[in-house]
Amino acid sequence: MKNGEVRGPFGTMDYVSFGSGSRQLVILPGLSDGLATVKGKAMLLAPAWKPFFKDYTITMFSRRNDLPRGITIKEMAQDQADAMHILHLEHACVMGVSQGGMVAQLLAADHPECVDCLILVVTSPYCSEYIRANLEHWKTLTGENRHREFMIDTAEKTYSEAHLKTFRLMYPMLGLLAKPKSYERLYANIDAIESFDARNDLSRITCPVLILGGKKDLTVSGEASQMIQEAIPASELYMYEEYGHGLYEEAKDFNERILAFLKTH
Repeated sequence: MKNGEVRGPFGTMDYVSFGSGSRQLVILPGLSDGLATVKGKAMLLAPAWKPFFKDYTITMFSRRNDLPRGITIKEMAQDQADAMHILHLEHACVMGVSQGGMVAQLLAADHPECVDCLILVVTSPYCSEYIRANLEHWKTLTGENRHREFMIDTAEKTYSEAHLKTFRLMYPMLGLLAKPKSYERLYANIDAIESFDARNDLSRITCPVLILGGKKDLTVSGEASQMIQEAIPASELYMYEEYGHGLYEEAKDFNERILAFLKTH
């Protein structure tokens, strides 16, 4: 396992890596990266990906450390391409989750040499009014320093009712968890999402694509995954009936589906 930092035109970017396989799997996380980067978390993050270790070396990236307000998803994709070139991770399989999936879409469209196959999880091809309403609400809550309410709202819009029955027991402690010294990094990520629209770029993605969505997704909506599939007709789409935005944590067959896709491509 490795906790690393890559330096490039973007400044610095934190990453973690684990596994010993000859194939490369790059993972781009979602909006939670606006609260805390992956720095120093290799030991914490690795267990979820243990089934991949034999065949894959996994590298999970944060966005650049000095993340300015006004940065776009397209610029984040350029940062990611630069970081992958510096670390010799060209021709990787790339998985993007939520906002990471937005970055991954433009990475595959603009830098096809970096992406041999693409996995898009609970993400969207653009910032719909549905997504924008959630983002604006979260900006209001954090702007008023209502961190506990912000964490509860994101949880309620992420997990299934079955999962929430247990998770709600933690709500009294949520005000203490993942609270950054400043929300500026979160706001930079939110601003980037709000200006994001890759609908005219998806036709340029030519690598194999797997899309995983949840019909009960209250964060980006279930329809968002279907819109991506319609724009990339050769892609594979699987919609989880019973899960929402947190399907990557809840679905027992999540890793199995990804491994099956990767082995095929």
